Amino acid sequence: MAKIRSSSSLKRLLTLIDQVNWSSYDEDVLGSMFEGLLEKAANESKKGAGQYFTPRPLINTIVQVMKPNPFESQNFTLSDVACGTGGFIISSYEWFKRQQSTKLLSAEDKIKLFNKTYFGQELVTRPRRMAQMNLFLHGIEPNIKLGDTIYDPFDKNLFSCILTNPPFGNKGLNQIPDRKDFRIKTSNKQLNFVQHVLNSLQDNGRTAIVLPDNVLSDEKALELWKITMPEYNVHTILKLPNGTFLPYANVKAVVVFIQKGSPTKHIWFYDARTNIPSVTKKGRPLTDNHFFDFIENYGERPDGDAQRIDGGDDGRFRKFGIDQIRARNYNLDISWLIENESIEDNYFEIEDITNDTISELESIIDSLKELSNLLEKK
Repeated sequence: MAKIRSSSSLKRLLTLIDQVNWSSYDEDVLGSMFEGLLEKAANESKKGAGQYFTPRPLINTIVQVMKPNPFESQNFTLSDVACGTGGFIISSYEWFKRQQSTKLLSAEDKIKLFNKTYFGQELVTRPRRMAQMNLFLHGIEPNIKLGDTIYDPFDKNLFSCILTNPPFGNKGLNQIPDRKDFRIKTSNKQLNFVQHVLNSLQDNGRTAIVLPDNVLSDEKALELWKITMPEYNVHTILKLPNGTFLPYANVKAVVVFIQKGSPTKHIWFYDARTNIPSVTKKGRPLTDNHFFDFIENYGERPDGDAQRIDGGDDGRFRKFGIDQIRARNYNLDISWLIENESIEDNYFEIEDITNDTISELESIIDSLKELSNLLEKK
């Protein structure tokens, strides 16, 4: 965020702010204004809120299929364990408002909705403050904990629904967390986030986690899926379009949908990547259109148990049974569509190319640091 160095500029800004009758706006307007500012900051610069701001079309898609209704049970709670500026929480609240007017709720239900439903955790102070302000301006109690989700001791708080996009890459402690509740011992940050999320679900709770592709086939990931699937229903995996997270991360990513309380019998894969032109920041941004077909195929049940149709070898939605998964040693990096060379995907922006290069260099540097740490230990 820009600093104001001139006293005259500061005085002018304060005068402009003072001219606005803020009390005339309700929470919905103020909250929407702040969300708009966050999105503008994310889209215009690699600095600011960008790295903590998951694309809104992706967030809204996940929320729409997960249907986080605060009153579906008496003790329903929702959390984002890596909440950034609070996008998943706000989108979940906005989704509920479209289902039911909050003005018709009883006083008791309003307390439940605004004070006892939405929770989060964030490692970095600045985005946590943004998240708190974001929730506050929407009238929601900002229950955002400051701390390291995977390295701090497990607080044993359980939630009905967890929607989250943990940070990509290996920046951080780069060591195995001292967590007795983690069954797989690894320094892979994303796999540790998966373990934390699964351990934080209430009975019959559900989650959708945005993760890099390596969680589908990493050696430690195979171990994790093997011990997870008898106890959790890993029912749907959405492959995201290339470039979804540019310019903040140059990585292929998926969304994994999981329901606690029943074993995995089959996994549905939706490929929104193959033969889809790559997303770019300005020329071809991610939009709701990228996910309309996925939402329709997902169905009305958040647990993934709606009636679904396998699209076959040429379709984007495919079903693979647990026997097929076992035969692959739980490697979930499954592809079936053939790349169409006639699909034009040569549209680039100089900013995207530059940021791709920077991201690759950062990844190389992180890998060299990890190698150096290993050599020092040995």
